[in-house]
Amino acid sequence: MENLINIWVVLPIIGFLISTVLPKNNEKLLSQFSFLSVGAHLISLQIFLVVWAYQGFQKLDHKDFVLFSSNGYEFFVDFCFDKITAVYAFVGSFLTFLVTIYSRYYLHREEGYKRFFNTILFFFMGYNFTIFAGNMETLFIGWEILGISSFLLIAFYRERFLPVKNAVKVYSIYRIGDIGLILAMWMSHHLFHENITFLKLSNYEMVNEHLQSHSLIGIFISLMILLTALAKSAQLPFSAWLPRAMEGPTPSSAIFYGSLAVHLGVFLMMRTYPFWEHQLSVRYLIGFMGLSTAIIATLTANVQSNIKSQIAYASIAQIGLIFIELSLGWGILALVHFAGNAFLRTYQLLVSPSVVTYLIKEQFYTFVPNRKPLKKVFAKKLLYTFYIMSVKEWNLNNMMYTLYWNPVKWLGNRFSFITLKHVIYFFIPAFFIGVGMRYNINMLPDSFTHYLPILFSLIGLIMVLKSFTERHKARMSWVLIILNHFWVALAISFNEKFMFTETALYLSGIIVAGSIGYYSLNRMYNIESNIDLARFNGHIYKHPKQGLLFLLTCLGLTGFPISPTFIGEDLVFSHIHPNQIALAIFVSASFIMDGLSIIRIYARVFLGPHVHSVYEMGYRSS
Repeated sequence: MENLINIWVVLPIIGFLISTVLPKNNEKLLSQFSFLSVGAHLISLQIFLVVWAYQGFQKLDHKDFVLFSSNGYEFFVDFCFDKITAVYAFVGSFLTFLVTIYSRYYLHREEGYKRFFNTILFFFMGYNFTIFAGNMETLFIGWEILGISSFLLIAFYRERFLPVKNAVKVYSIYRIGDIGLILAMWMSHHLFHENITFLKLSNYEMVNEHLQSHSLIGIFISLMILLTALAKSAQLPFSAWLPRAMEGPTPSSAIFYGSLAVHLGVFLMMRTYPFWEHQLSVRYLIGFMGLSTAIIATLTANVQSNIKSQIAYASIAQIGLIFIELSLGWGILALVHFAGNAFLRTYQLLVSPSVVTYLIKEQFYTFVPNRKPLKKVFAKKLLYTFYIMSVKEWNLNNMMYTLYWNPVKWLGNRFSFITLKHVIYFFIPAFFIGVGMRYNINMLPDSFTHYLPILFSLIGLIMVLKSFTERHKARMSWVLIILNHFWVALAISFNEKFMFTETALYLSGIIVAGSIGYYSLNRMYNIESNIDLARFNGHIYKHPKQGLLFLLTCLGLTGFPISPTFIGEDLVFSHIHPNQIALAIFVSASFIMDGLSIIRIYARVFLGPHVHSVYEMGYRSS
């Protein structure tokens, strides 16, 4: 039975790969292949569920293969199957099957028809990797796939300003969740001294034995998991991204932001429940965040003028209630609630265009005013305050600007003195001096070498902050991202047991992706002579192949699971000691910012309204 788990992970991979080579203009073949591949997944899963239920709902765990192994560290792919996976797999497979059928007609004659179905199958692949994952590392593979597929779906109408801008915003929130997951894996390595599987995590005696003497570490891991779940499921304070993600086509909004992907934060909390269930402070916090989100999202949903935004906030409110149910230990109820909410939101979003028509008709012909207005119940000032705050979405979007984007931009602008000449004449020689210190570490005093990793990681962070705020030179911004990874590798190399082979594994993907990406940017500059980062250029109109090539190099540079850098990033954190908090903060901030800077370069150079007015332009907003 364990070996059969691989089928529902491999099927979406095969479906996605085949769909990429199908002819672009054959809509019938594209759509039929998509829902047949998802349908085969659904039918085979249903047969397996019947057999699995007949055998008594046994928990299954299968360790597939080891990707990398060294002294005291092993990165392996593991898949598991239990009641949580069964519910998520069935709901996901069934709804994806329905949406692929619906999309066949909804997107008829759309220019990005093939691109849409490719992205949906890509999303389905990441979704199955996530829900079948048996450990954090395997889950993170699916998590990264979901992040980039989300960006591509929101920016589906890539000739328009607002979808591309919102896609970058949503991806920036996802990066916060990614780093929360990485930090949780980092500290769990030090807590359990292994890449722990979810099956072992359900062993209460083993977990309790480790937490008794490391209770603060346990709280830290739980908080990082909660941070990841809050970002992924659009809970406070990250709720504002979900309505803005509705810029994509209605079918992708239904399957991604209404039903499946938005519930993966709940899935993560369910999967790690045995770890935090006995930490009462964490459970109180989970319940409080869920309750706060449910109240605020409900009030906001009631004043939305856009049907998609109203459904988005309604879904956020229900997910907040699911968080409360998990904090109370009602796991089965939370699973039933997830399935019901997913089916309802998918239906509501798919029929939302028709609902708008019905509401307009009702407004003109059958409108009946509320006979018991709230102002008779509440004080007017309190009522108006709640109304205005809800209309402003409780300033959640402005809060993200104030606390997240604006400080990052302010910091990056402080390093405006960094130019390409400074990089060549100062930072690159400084890097080689640092390498010399590493190979002569025995000649340096211990008090000095203790601070070198922090210094070098800070320099790397400065590089990527400057890259993120660079307004003109795309190639220099790209080079600074590459240098950031080299500074991070140098910083970690001062910790013991970080071998040269591990450094080579981490940097090999950076060197290959960085070189090809620089070549692509240089070629675009020679052809167009305008790849300014101060605006969207939309060069993917004339250069779709260059755009695809550069997107692949972006994925490689961000540590996507097509590059050895994906394993290398986990290796980097496994060598950061629990007491090196500053080093962990600088490195994690670097990984957040390099992902944002890379996606920003891709979006500014290739997406959005074309820089030349002879091409069709989308409005800045609807």
